[in-house]
Amino acid sequence: MSLDKTYTPQDVEERIYQTWEGSGAFACGQKPGADAYTIVIPPPNVTGSLHMGHALNNTLQDILIRYKRMQGFDVLWQPGTDHAGIATQMVVERQMEAEGKTRHDLGRDKFIERVWKWKGESGGAITRQLRRLGASCDWDRERFTMDEGLSKAVQKVFVELHKAGLIYRDKRLVNWDPKLHTAISDLEVENKEQTGKMWYFKYPVVNSDGSGRPDEFITVGTTRPETMLGDTGVAVHPDDERYKHLVGQMVRLPIVGRLIPIVADAYADPEKGSGAVKITPAHDFNDFEVGRRCKLDIINVLDFNACLNENAPAHLQGMDRFEARDVVVKDMEGLGLLEKIEENPMTIPYGDRSGVVIEPWLLDQWFVDAGKLAVDAIKAVEDGRTTFHPKAYENIYFEWMRNIQPWCVSRQIWWGHQIPAWYGPDGKPFVELSEAEAQAAADAHYGKAVEISRDPDVLDTWFSSALWPFSTLGWPDDTPEVKRYYPTDVLVTGFDIIFFWVARMMMMGLYFMKEVPFKDVYIHALVRDEKGQKMSKSKGNVLDPLELIDQFGSDAVRFTMTSQAVQGRDVKLSTSRIEGYRNFVTKIWNAARYAEMNECKPVVGFDPKSVRLTVNRWIVGKTADAAAKIETAIEGYRFNEAADAGYHFTWGAFCDWYLEFTKPILNGDDEAAKAETRATMAWALDQILLMLHPIMPYVTEELWTQISNRNSMLMLADWPKLKGLDSADAALEMDWVVRLISAVRAVRAEMNIEPKAQLTLLLNGASADTLARLETHRDLIHRLARIATSGALQGEVQKGSVQVVLDEATLVLPLAGVIDVAAERARLEKEIGKLTPEIDKYQKKLSNQGFLAKAPADVVAEQTERLESLKLECGKLEEAFKRLAEL
Repeated sequence: MSLDKTYTPQDVEERIYQTWEGSGAFACGQKPGADAYTIVIPPPNVTGSLHMGHALNNTLQDILIRYKRMQGFDVLWQPGTDHAGIATQMVVERQMEAEGKTRHDLGRDKFIERVWKWKGESGGAITRQLRRLGASCDWDRERFTMDEGLSKAVQKVFVELHKAGLIYRDKRLVNWDPKLHTAISDLEVENKEQTGKMWYFKYPVVNSDGSGRPDEFITVGTTRPETMLGDTGVAVHPDDERYKHLVGQMVRLPIVGRLIPIVADAYADPEKGSGAVKITPAHDFNDFEVGRRCKLDIINVLDFNACLNENAPAHLQGMDRFEARDVVVKDMEGLGLLEKIEENPMTIPYGDRSGVVIEPWLLDQWFVDAGKLAVDAIKAVEDGRTTFHPKAYENIYFEWMRNIQPWCVSRQIWWGHQIPAWYGPDGKPFVELSEAEAQAAADAHYGKAVEISRDPDVLDTWFSSALWPFSTLGWPDDTPEVKRYYPTDVLVTGFDIIFFWVARMMMMGLYFMKEVPFKDVYIHALVRDEKGQKMSKSKGNVLDPLELIDQFGSDAVRFTMTSQAVQGRDVKLSTSRIEGYRNFVTKIWNAARYAEMNECKPVVGFDPKSVRLTVNRWIVGKTADAAAKIETAIEGYRFNEAADAGYHFTWGAFCDWYLEFTKPILNGDDEAAKAETRATMAWALDQILLMLHPIMPYVTEELWTQISNRNSMLMLADWPKLKGLDSADAALEMDWVVRLISAVRAVRAEMNIEPKAQLTLLLNGASADTLARLETHRDLIHRLARIATSGALQGEVQKGSVQVVLDEATLVLPLAGVIDVAAERARLEKEIGKLTPEIDKYQKKLSNQGFLAKAPADVVAEQTERLESLKLECGKLEEAFKRLAEL
């Protein structure tokens, strides 16, 4: 069966994926004697759809998995999804809202049943989409963070950490969402830059007996006037000379009338505002810490709806926080205590799900003592048991871990792992694996049978995710999978969840498994648009990976992202770049068709060391070199270098040069040379399919199967072992031919020489070996460089000749009569004249400190890139002009 004229991904990809998955080729455990290699997928939300970040993340994981599978490892790529507590509950609640119902109409148990029903009907979208991408996960082992086994692990961890004193209940500030009525994690807070107001209030200083001091005030600034009702102190810096005499004295809190102390604390910044700061421990995270240090009272003035509660003055109770803000400002103005109002750039926290402003709120919650668990997790990275790639991200990890705060793990929603805690009549918690055990513990504590009630809260989604590397393998049961596949080899993830997920997996893995959960952590950057801007619906620059796959095929999308995955640098994605790599897919297909048309078929038992022709020894060596480069790059997580090596070898050495070099042989009469070249070409093509398969699985699998009607799957073939195939003399000789032809072509392009014009090529100062090479490859050089005659220079260099140095020789190309030198000079001068002012404009802008200070980083980067591009283009034109000036 001959190959189709064109490759159509839409006709191929689904069929190939079904073959892969149906054959069981993705399953682990098929190579019992082999070393294990494990990756756990960062579990996407069960509510999610594939976005470009997912596409990049899972492409890189799949490259590693396919590469290691071909190397002979027993590979496990553990898939699964996250129950995504708040996100999933909101999806189902919106459905019910359309029906005119709330979750409270159903009750907890019925509501949870409904969520499970939704999950069964709609929750598998993202795993189907990952299949479109080509992800070769072990789908038979797919897990869900709420399935029975993982729930068992979550309960055990919570109970054991509580008994060890590492989980406790405390009243602390949390990110409170007053619409969803739950605490949320920092990752679920969306910080928005806005221009708000700073109100400056005067607090009257009083004597020790509470009597006022006429005209003595301390001024404080606030962006949230309503919180002043909960103020319990005013802080000044210990070294601020303006206020030293006031430390320890009292002010009367306006509107409320409460006396509160002036305290010294380094949190107050003498350079900011008045240098004095109102302290509201119940409504600000920093104030909470100041309050603890200075032993201030904690007074909560908001309820769970963010309305003023019973601790506020009567005329404000029940009022919405923003409505109360206006009233407080008017009251202060009426008292003559509003000093001034200023515009104030600020960051406002919003709930990413609810869209409302988040309140720091004082609440009884369950906390993990993250500080103690972090100690071993820090050491594990310090001593190299786990290594970050790029290594710079270790500094971010250390910064977070060394300043870690207690982790609030309770959430006031229904969908999730319900906390295994039951309360006795006096509120004492009993944390056990089951209600029966909690009942027994409570009865023993009180000395009689008592009624207990379960904590209604559920655990933070990140709590179950923190156990992912070992809970998915069957822990807490002592399963064969835990023994074989833990610890895992590498975690591939984004930098934004180093703290939320990576750090917590480190803590939990070390505590419960006594080993790090992964040896390497590869941190990939963000996927941005072609200008380097973050993708967002509001900007209209979002690229949908599924639409791109429909348009260009999965291989082109995967290869584009891989080629852009430079360590530490964001991916700039554009459809034009993807289109370019779709052309690469076409190039590979056309090369295979060319080989097929020339009867180049794989020869059983072919030994690449046996080839004799220089051009064939050359391509064998180039193939071995490319395989080594790709292997080294993948092992070092330099995915872009792997893509570059595969691209340049395939398109350059193989397609552009080898196929052209061997045309005379394939069209000639030397049957032995033909046979060797056909076998070599087929072998080299096979190696290309093997090397590119981890990045471009579909087109390579299709060609592998169709060439010679092979029944074996490429994804299960062995990775190329090509050491010892280099041929130094062949490389020296053929590389010289490539460089010579490239040099002549460059001159033709620079000088704007007509394509049909045949030139003369003369070598000045060439050695006997170089002249021998010219003689050997004269026909090739003449055909590919469009040369009419060539040889050694005799006599002087003619006027009107271009000269190019190539090793010890100088290439001389007489151009008199070939081009109009004056007209070409004028053309080049005009082009240079256009570029020079453009370059000046960008240089002035990029040397302007005001622009650099105000412009977004992506704009500066874009302008810098444009300047470099213009300078490169201008440099080429100037070089060409210089050549002409010498004629």
